Amino acid sequence: MTKILMYSVRPDEQAAIDDWVAANHIEVDTNTVELGPKTVDLAKGYDGIVIQQHAAIPDDVVYQKLKAFGLKQLTLRITGFDIVNLEAATANGLAVTNVPAYSPRSVSELVLAQVMRLIRHLGEASAREAKDDYSWGGLEAAEIHNLTVGIIGAGKIGSAVARIFRALGSTVIVSDPVKRPELADTVSYVDLDTLLTTADIVTVHTPLDAITTHLIDADALKKMKPSAYLINAARGPIVDTGALIQALKDHVIAGAALDTIEGEAGIFGEDRSQTLVDNPELETLKAMPNVEITPHIGFYTDAAVKNMIDISLDDVKLILEGGHSPHQVN
Repeated sequence: MTKILMYSVRPDEQAAIDDWVAANHIEVDTNTVELGPKTVDLAKGYDGIVIQQHAAIPDDVVYQKLKAFGLKQLTLRITGFDIVNLEAATANGLAVTNVPAYSPRSVSELVLAQVMRLIRHLGEASAREAKDDYSWGGLEAAEIHNLTVGIIGAGKIGSAVARIFRALGSTVIVSDPVKRPELADTVSYVDLDTLLTTADIVTVHTPLDAITTHLIDADALKKMKPSAYLINAARGPIVDTGALIQALKDHVIAGAALDTIEGEAGIFGEDRSQTLVDNPELETLKAMPNVEITPHIGFYTDAAVKNMIDISLDDVKLILEGGHSPHQVN
């Protein structure tokens, strides 16, 4: 009987796993650890594996062992595949797949929530209320339909973001080398510099690679309006955290919302209330009333969790049956 092992499974994923097993009659075992050199041996005896984690897997030995165990694939039940050493995976005959669109609405709705909190100054209002200060000074808000939303990267998630803000009456501009005909009545395409200098809201929805690492750096932030807000619900290293903190301190931009941040591995998704969190930049950002921090939960809806399970396990099944997944990234 075919056997699949799923690494680092959360309790909320189990119901969807059970439903898939019942429908496909394939054995799926789970554990709660991430894949790495110390845990790769757990995959021995299985036909396929599925992972989701923040920690990178650069070590050649992991991929060599997976090949030695007879595995043909490495499936992620998340979108970001920058954690995988694609060169080592390919060299060892492993097809790497991801879930490119588990639920674009999930992330786009979080972006909307973050934007509304920022433009209505709810963080500042809450900070004042904690000190029994109920004054109005500085809390006058813009209305969303009067703002220009700039989207860097209009793939499936960026497109969903565009449609939500356009429906609310915002002007939506996009910087993306790929121009999608289906967005013709929703967005205007501009270059990155024009977007940065024009947008009241700049929201990032690109994959993480060598080009997009620190795409939003000190120079990019200086191009933004002093009244503008930055949103990152994509990948942490797309934004230079140190540069962002300095820009916020110097009032270069008005505020930011971050669902992901550099150095979040081992922090976001974990209960660290009883242990020291060694990320000074995160602590600095948390203390700012014009910054919204969420622990990488943009994806985290009931629909998205089910889709991540179903799509990833379907990919494993397809590959094991000799097929080619449309989600292969190497």
